[in-house]
Amino acid sequence: MGTLARHWPRIAITLAPLLFALLHATGDLRIGFLSRLDAILYDARLRTAMPRTLDPRVVIVDIDEKSLAEQGQWPWSRNKLAAMVDELFDRQKAAIVGFDIVFAEPDDSSGLSRLRELAEGELKDAPGFQQRLAQIQTTLDYDAAFARAIEKRPVVLGYYLTSDRNGRKSGVLPKPVMTRDNLRGRPITFYSFDGYGSNIAPLARAAPVAGFFNSVTDGDGVVRSVPLVAEHGGAYYEALSLAMFRLMAGEPTVDPGFPRDRFANRNYGGLESILLKQGARQLAIPVDDKVGTLVPFRGDGGPQGKSFRYIPASDLIKKRLGEGELKDKIVLVGTSAPGLLDMRVTPVGETYPGVEMHANLISGLLEGRLYVKPDYAAGYEVALLLIAGLLLALLLPVLSATVAVLISVGVAGSLVALNYYLFMAYGLVMPLASALVMVGLAFALNMSYGYFVESRSKRELANLFGTYVPPELVDEMVKDPDSYSMKAASKELTVMFCDMRGFTKMSEKMDPTQLQQLLNDVFSRLTDIIRSNRGTIDKYMGDCVMAFWGAPVETPNHAALAVQSAIAMSRAVHEINAEHRAKGIPEIGVGVGLNTGTMCVGDMGSDIRRSYTVIGDSVNLGSRLEGLSKVYGVDIVVSETTRKQAPDFAWQELDRVRVKGKEQAVGIFYPLGPVAELPKATADELKTWNAFLKSYRAQDWDQCDLHMLNLQRMNAQKYLYELYSERVASMRLLPFDPGWDGATTFETK
Repeated sequence: MGTLARHWPRIAITLAPLLFALLHATGDLRIGFLSRLDAILYDARLRTAMPRTLDPRVVIVDIDEKSLAEQGQWPWSRNKLAAMVDELFDRQKAAIVGFDIVFAEPDDSSGLSRLRELAEGELKDAPGFQQRLAQIQTTLDYDAAFARAIEKRPVVLGYYLTSDRNGRKSGVLPKPVMTRDNLRGRPITFYSFDGYGSNIAPLARAAPVAGFFNSVTDGDGVVRSVPLVAEHGGAYYEALSLAMFRLMAGEPTVDPGFPRDRFANRNYGGLESILLKQGARQLAIPVDDKVGTLVPFRGDGGPQGKSFRYIPASDLIKKRLGEGELKDKIVLVGTSAPGLLDMRVTPVGETYPGVEMHANLISGLLEGRLYVKPDYAAGYEVALLLIAGLLLALLLPVLSATVAVLISVGVAGSLVALNYYLFMAYGLVMPLASALVMVGLAFALNMSYGYFVESRSKRELANLFGTYVPPELVDEMVKDPDSYSMKAASKELTVMFCDMRGFTKMSEKMDPTQLQQLLNDVFSRLTDIIRSNRGTIDKYMGDCVMAFWGAPVETPNHAALAVQSAIAMSRAVHEINAEHRAKGIPEIGVGVGLNTGTMCVGDMGSDIRRSYTVIGDSVNLGSRLEGLSKVYGVDIVVSETTRKQAPDFAWQELDRVRVKGKEQAVGIFYPLGPVAELPKATADELKTWNAFLKSYRAQDWDQCDLHMLNLQRMNAQKYLYELYSERVASMRLLPFDPGWDGATTFETK
C-alpha cells in the first residue's frame, strides 16, 4: 500500500482515460472518435473473416449496363419482366425469386390507358375500334401480365420504408409478421418509419410476400447493417432477405426472442433474437439492440467479387442460358448499373451493389454465419475497461519503462485477441476502440508523467546524491525519490576513516603534479571499492577519505559491507605498492578505522557550503580507531559493535581501549577474512592468541610468556606480538592489581 500511495498521481492519471472510456461505454458521454474507430476496427475484422468464396446457391440477375443497352433504359415494360420470370421458373427451374425493386406505379408503356381514353371519348362510337381494343387489351396490360407471371409462384417483392417524406405512403404493404401483442407489453426498440413506398395493388395481391430493402447508413456514410424487422404504424415488417429465407423454409412464424435472464424485467428494451417457429422446430436469428443485424459480407462486391454468380437480365429475356442452369437456385433481381443509383458504400467496397447485400444476408442465414452486436455489449465493454484500466493503474506507476511497454502491449494484445476470438467463434461484434485507446492513453500519460515530472525529481535526486553514493544506489533511490532527502536523522550506520600512510614522506620527494596524480589514482581505486560495496563517500580530507554505510539507502548488512570494503582496500594497497616498486615510487600504507553505532546523518554545513555527512560520538570513535592502527601495527581496526554485526568474518581481538573523550573501554578487532576461507594455520594461531589474551587479562605473566613464545614461532614478523611482549615485560615489574580490567588508555587522539 505504501508503494501505491507514493504513486497516487500516476494512478490518478491512468484512471482519467478509464473514466472517459467508461462514460463512453455507458452512453453518458458518447465520443465520436471512439465510435468511428470501433467501426474501422469492425471493418478490419470483417475483411479478415470474409470467406471470399462463391456461394453457388444464390444467383443475382443483374440489370447491368449490357442489359440496359440491349433492352432499353429503365424502367422496362413489365411484359419483359414477366417473360424473365417465366424463364426463371419454367425453363430455369429457379427455387425462389426476389426483387430488389419496387413497382410503385402502373406500367403505361404499352399505351393501353390512352387507347381506353379514346374508347371512352372520341372513338366511343367506332365499333371496329371497340372490338379490336377488347381483343388486344389483355396483351397490352403489362401489369396484369407481370401479375400473372408472379402469381402462385415463390416470388418476393421489395419495397422501402421511409421517414423522410412527411409520412407519405404509396402502394400496398404486405401482411406484418408481428404485432404489438407479440411483444407482451415490452418496450422493445425497433427501427421505426412513418411512411413507405410499396408495390401497386395488382402486384401486391399476386405476390403477397414482400420485404423491405432498407439498410442502415452509419455516421461515416458506410452501410454495415440492415434491420431484420422494422416498425410502421404499430405493426412489424420483415426485410427482403428474411422474407425470402422464410418463404424457402415454409413461412414459419416470427416471434421475438426475449433474453432469458431478463425475462422477469418487463421494462428491458431489447431482444436477443428473432425466432422462426414451425411446429416443434425453432430457429433463433441473433439481432442487435434495434432488431437489426450486420451484413455478413462474403467478399468484394459486384461480378468481379466472385461471391455470387451475376447473370445479365437480358440473357434471361433472350433465353441465352442453358435449360435448368439455375435449377433450385435462389435468385435476386437487382442492378449494378451506376445510373440506377443502387450502389452503397460498405466496409468492403465504396461502390457495392445494394442487391448483393441481400444476397449476403441470405447466404449468412443459410450458413448460420451472422455477426451481431449483442444487447449486452455495453456491459462487456464496461467490465473489460474496469479490468484492464485498474490493472494498468496499479502496475504502470511501479514498473520500469521497458516492463511498462511490455505490459501495455500485452494488455492491448489480449484485448484484441479476445475480441477477435469472440468474433470468429461466436459472431459477436464487441466494442474494442475504447479499451485500446484507454490502454494507449494510460501508457502515454504514465510515461509522460514519469519523464516530465518524476524524472525531474529523480534527476534532482541524482544530482544531489550522485557525488556521494554509487550509481547503482542512485538508481534504487530514483525509484522512490520521495523517500529520500538531505534532512538530518538519527540512524544506526557504520562509518569508516581511511588514512594514507607515508604521504608526507612522498610529498617531500615528488613534485606537486606527480603527487596529485598519485593521490588521485589511489583515492580513485579505494573509492571504487567503497562504492562497489554500497558505501557513501562523505568527504576527502587531505590524505584521508571518510565514508559510511546504511544511508541514504537503507542497507541492513552495512557493517559487513564496510568490513568487506576495508579488507578489499588493504589488498588494493598491496597491489598499488607492487606497482610503485616497479616504477621506483615510494610505497604507501593505509590505516582504516570502522565503527557501528547511532549517528546523525544529513545535509550539514553553512549557508555558503553544505554537505551530506555524519556526526556524533560513534563517528568520533571511528576516527580514533583509525589512529590506533599505527599503535597495533595493523591496517584495519574495527570496534566491537561492528564485529558483532559481521559474524561471517574471523576476528583477532587487538585490545580493550579507552580512547580520548571516552570513559568506557571498548574492544577493538582486526579482520582476518571470511570464516569459510580461514587457513588452518591462521585458525591455530588465533586460538593461541585468544589463550594469550585470557592469561594477559588474568595477569598470569608466566603463562603469557609461554603463549607468546608459540605465537612468535607461528608468526615472527607480526608487530602485535612484539608489542605485547614488551607490555608483558613492563607489567611484570608492577604489583598485581585486582582492579585492572585489561584495558589500555590513550590520552591522545
